[in-house]
Amino acid sequence: MSGASIAAISAQNRLQWNALDPAARAMALRRPAQVDGGKTAAAVAALIEEVRVGDDAALRALTARFDGVDIDSFTVSADEFAAAQAQVAPALRNAIIEAAARIKQFHAAGMTQPYAVDTAPGVRCERVLRPIQRVGLYVPAGSAPLPSTALMLGIPARLAGCRDIVLCTPPRADGSVDPAVLVAAATCGIDRVFKLGGVQAIAAMALGTASVPACDKLFGPGNAYVTEAKRQVAQLERGVGIDMPAGPSEVLVIADAGANPDFVAADLLSQAEHGPDSQVILISDDADLIERVIDRIGIQLLELPRHETARRALQSARMIQVATLEDAFAISNDYAPEHLILALRDARRWLPSVSVAGSVFLGDWAPEALGDYCSGTNHVLPTSGAARFVGGLNVASFQLAITVQEVDQQGLRAIGPCAVELASAEGLDAHRLAVSRRLDAS
Repeated sequence: MSGASIAAISAQNRLQWNALDPAARAMALRRPAQVDGGKTAAAVAALIEEVRVGDDAALRALTARFDGVDIDSFTVSADEFAAAQAQVAPALRNAIIEAAARIKQFHAAGMTQPYAVDTAPGVRCERVLRPIQRVGLYVPAGSAPLPSTALMLGIPARLAGCRDIVLCTPPRADGSVDPAVLVAAATCGIDRVFKLGGVQAIAAMALGTASVPACDKLFGPGNAYVTEAKRQVAQLERGVGIDMPAGPSEVLVIADAGANPDFVAADLLSQAEHGPDSQVILISDDADLIERVIDRIGIQLLELPRHETARRALQSARMIQVATLEDAFAISNDYAPEHLILALRDARRWLPSVSVAGSVFLGDWAPEALGDYCSGTNHVLPTSGAARFVGGLNVASFQLAITVQEVDQQGLRAIGPCAVELASAEGLDAHRLAVSRRLDAS
């Protein structure tokens, strides 16, 4: 089986961190999707323009080109929703309901609350929360349907109070939507689903077409093309909001000598099977542990139905040996991983060393896959280093925070002179007069 391991992880994927210069270190942490970013951007821009000019006809042509199916109506009908309920096995339906309950429990507990404070006598400042009016959710299904993503998007959208929820997901070869995705959508109370995937789905929800309404903000993960499409539509005139860069999946595992190599290998492969542009990284201060994980990857890879997809992703894998675990956390914080697994003894003790990550999994018994499905946290997380400045999806992502000021005459007299002084210093006389005229009248 060692031969299989060597085939899965090549020598160039094994790195001695202390032996690398700064340029080599930067190259080692570069994401696969970033290598061809220029080509991806140009292709995406052309597709968005096709949708802008061609409306629904362009959507049909692109769906035929990329999904291999001719679509008459993009809208999922009530009959299709009903059929999906009958097609999904009871065990899966129950798992969807169970996962939904945990996701709802976790997200409800962390909801932002409105507040009000009197900053001076007669001056009340407050923040009120309003749901975003129309949101567009994207549920990928390129190489595998993801009903879990429908839950991760739909539940916080409902908790936020969004009244108009649009969901797009790619059609299958027969022109239908995966029934498990429809059951998950229905579990969230979503009944407006369109058979659209890829760049064309993002463009349709951003621009609006005869069939698909224009949305105010788009949510959901996807491949490099979907992620780039979200970035581009956000920059259009009156562009839509987007949740975050949530592109090709990535996991970084920090493991010590006591880690279980079978568990670590399984965690790395669970992300590698997402797609060929996924990235998996193992960092350890123990050379023997790294070699044992590499060996287990070769063994476990042969057991996977999606082994070819995982094998392609492993071409960009990194197996990094460091001198100390402190070095491992420095690398991780620089890389800003979507998922960070701490396969360490007393993992919680190391949590303060994590300053940047999308989601953290502590200890040997917390596989990342639980977060993907049913622990309760959200699996729509920042990728491509965006964890440096944004966190994972939550209810607040679907809300607007609006500030309110209520001032009476006493309040104006209390804080007006402050505003007059600052406006004078900035040379904004209209600002000054808007306050001083009221002061004179009070």
